[in-house]
Amino acid sequence: FRPPARHPRAMSDYSYAPPPDPPRILHADHELLVVDKQEGLLSVPGKGPDKADCLIERLRGAYPQVLLVHRLDTDTSGVMVFALTPHAQRHLGLQFEHRQTKKTYQARLWGRLEPATGRVDLPLIVDWPNRPRQHVNHEIGKPAVTDWCVVRHEGDTSRVRLMPLTGRSHQLRVHMQALGHPILGDPLYAEGAARDFPRLMLHAESLRLRHPDGGAHMTFSAPCPF
Repeated sequence: FRPPARHPRAMSDYSYAPPPDPPRILHADHELLVVDKQEGLLSVPGKGPDKADCLIERLRGAYPQVLLVHRLDTDTSGVMVFALTPHAQRHLGLQFEHRQTKKTYQARLWGRLEPATGRVDLPLIVDWPNRPRQHVNHEIGKPAVTDWCVVRHEGDTSRVRLMPLTGRSHQLRVHMQALGHPILGDPLYAEGAARDFPRLMLHAESLRLRHPDGGAHMTFSAPCPF
């Protein structure tokens, strides 16, 4: 197996260069706005004027009332939900807080992950000397649980679906690294050839939630781009 050639992105020389394409709207109504976030785009503004361009600011042109509910890492693509009213923001926020949403991600991992299904239950906390990295810490880490299902093996890599049961920062990335199968193209947690890919191979494939107006279950999906 030979990954495509590129120069690994070192965090020290990272330059934010968001994609120029407009956001792809998956659903919009009087309470909800669901978007397929591009890889390489911040969810919210970062520190400094060079990181002002982000998904929520791009949405404000057409939806000036848009409100944040959750985030995806800059390098992660896929389904994000925003609120269009304070009521919807509170309602959705409680669903995320109480783990009432169901999130499914697709990822490509280094190596052949076995068995076909499993669970990672490893507590996580920020690695302060190496922020924004997170790490496993059994003494002071916060509970973090991820289920996995192997879709297929592709040469010396594995395509998997990941179902986080908690929502810790970098949870999927650290849990896969802890298994010895880092996500391909991860500039923080992959090493060597596993890092040598054109993007982080992690995509928020689907999100199931209850609509703030009436409580009906809804599932939103975005096709995996890799």
